[in-house]
Amino acid sequence: MALLHVTNGESPAGTLRQTGIGGEVLSWRDVLHEGPAPAPPDPRLDEAFRGGDDVVLWFEHDLYDQLQLIDLLALARAEGAAVELIVIGEFPGRPSFAGLGELTVDELETLWPTRQPASPGVLEAATGALAAYRASDPTQLAGWAARDAPELPYLGPALRRLLEELPAPGDGLSRTERRALEAIAEGETTPGAAFVAAQRLEDAPFLGDTWFFRTLSELGEGDGRLIESPPLALTSNGERVLRGDADRVELLGIDRWIGGTHVTPGNGWRWDGELVRP
Repeated sequence: MALLHVTNGESPAGTLRQTGIGGEVLSWRDVLHEGPAPAPPDPRLDEAFRGGDDVVLWFEHDLYDQLQLIDLLALARAEGAAVELIVIGEFPGRPSFAGLGELTVDELETLWPTRQPASPGVLEAATGALAAYRASDPTQLAGWAARDAPELPYLGPALRRLLEELPAPGDGLSRTERRALEAIAEGETTPGAAFVAAQRLEDAPFLGDTWFFRTLSELGEGDGRLIESPPLALTSNGERVLRGDADRVELLGIDRWIGGTHVTPGNGWRWDGELVRP
């Protein structure tokens, strides 16, 4: 039987290829916290599931990884495939552990004996959570975010972080947008510096710089824009929104997908620890 490792991008994938574990490595790159729905399954992975290959999923605790993980587990369940899991949220000697990509070859090899088969309960929970993520409104997703799911211990916090990308009541900002404005208000004048400052405030960093830069671009468009550049600075509207005296959605509009929920001015779900509509 062939051995296939699936992990969360090219950084850990490249390190895995240097280990003595063997097998092939598939870099899973779907950015599921952006856009309306998962991409079709990778043909190579589909072939591995149907061919009965040994498949080991290597993932971590953040939002980017947890969405990929439930996507893969749901696919495995649909195919009747057995998979093994290495899913971690910490690593000895790394108090600020951010992900598998920062581990060395030797450190990754120490994780190999810890792999566990994905139980039927894990596969069922992942399938239910993925259905909630794909739903056309976020009520089921909020239910899963509040659920204590020992089968998937990192999923609840990750889904709560996803819901924080909905506009907040009062100012209309997502958490990422608020952190961006706060970084600029505190003196960061370049996109790169603002990204680093915003990432430091994340409990489990998940966002790539490209998506953060897109956020800055959206905040800097139109007559009601909240930022201007270069250098980066808040406009008067940005200052008002950050104080809670104006609403980002009213100033800029909104067209955003949170899983299967299309957030528009006419479908204005908001999140402040619970789902609300304006």
